[in-house]
Amino acid sequence: MQRRQLLALIPAALLASQVAPAPAHAQTGPQPRLPTEKLVIVTREGTRHEFNVEMALSGEQQMTGLMFRPSVAPNEGMLFDWGASRESAMWMRNTIASLDMVFITQDGRIHRIAERTVPYSLATISSNGPVRATLELAAGTAERLGLRIGDRVEQRLFGPAR
Repeated sequence: MQRRQLLALIPAALLASQVAPAPAHAQTGPQPRLPTEKLVIVTREGTRHEFNVEMALSGEQQMTGLMFRPSVAPNEGMLFDWGASRESAMWMRNTIASLDMVFITQDGRIHRIAERTVPYSLATISSNGPVRATLELAAGTAERLGLRIGDRVEQRLFGPAR
């Protein structure tokens, strides 16, 4: 009799082990606005473009980023500080608004720009080389302002303005 009861429990135990609960930290809505700082992009022609950017510094803030936000204002964005130069790989999971991603080297130069990313895409968007930070802006900002690889970013993460 006990053997039958044990055998009857096996399918239930197997089913329970395959159904994993959602992680406690699963994000279902936008994170509250993060602390902001000023950031300036200086083009090769010397034009200065000022932004007020949210600072994504912790791993949890970086994992959520701009997910679930319906839009990004023209002079706002989010700066992801990686803490040191490294390859940056981003995606658009749960990100409603299309973005421009600006990959910035340790010395504050734009290394790569990924324009008009696709909302909700799970495709990896890579920096294609080591960067200190990634800046997310509203889609079309890079084109509108004429941003290019080599332009300079002024912000405390990259040291004093040059």
